[in-house]
Amino acid sequence: MDGTWRGVMSVRAVQPDRVAAADRPQVAPARAPSPRRGVKDHVETVLATVFGTIFIGLAVVVTVETIARKLFNVSLQGADELGGYALAVGSTIAFSLALMGRNHIRVDVFHEMMPRRVQAVMNWISIVSLAAFGLFIAWVAFKVIGDTMQYRSTAQTPWATPLIIPQGVWYAGLVIFALVATGYALRATALLFGGRIDTLNHDFHPKSAKEELKEELDDLVQRQTAEGEPR
Repeated sequence: MDGTWRGVMSVRAVQPDRVAAADRPQVAPARAPSPRRGVKDHVETVLATVFGTIFIGLAVVVTVETIARKLFNVSLQGADELGGYALAVGSTIAFSLALMGRNHIRVDVFHEMMPRRVQAVMNWISIVSLAAFGLFIAWVAFKVIGDTMQYRSTAQTPWATPLIIPQGVWYAGLVIFALVATGYALRATALLFGGRIDTLNHDFHPKSAKEELKEELDDLVQRQTAEGEPR
């Protein structure tokens, strides 16, 4: 009798723990980042780093130029030339960054009013036309590079910089943009003809105001978290 009573009491003691465990919210296991997103993030980080390095270096050159002129009446005679090269190269890198971040401007007044299949077709046309444009400007720029190499052109500046150097870096930026745009266009084409309409619309639709606001708030939280960490 005593053993039976103890068994009943032990069951009663365990039951609340089971109920409490059942009432706890089930946390889904964290999803591992997809390889495609990992490659995208890596390329985006590299391009952003190069972009920032170019303009930080330009800022240093302009600062040295200004101080040298004011204090020593000496000029490097090339800050404006380097500024033009930085703008040309930086803009080609920005093309790819804007594409991967979906920051290119699209007129989407009627986009949200359309059926989702029509939206998918419009999104597909958008990225395919951008890829075609990227390939076109890469082809035209290749002809410019060919002329520069043929005539061994130099800049009409005190430095007489061989133009193949800045134009080569500029052309590399255009090629990267063309390749990134083409890769996105191929993926959008596979999604469209594979019937994955919702995925196509999710990945290629114009960025909404809510998404931009969410990104800004997430960035603000990350900055506040980083500032609050002990150093």
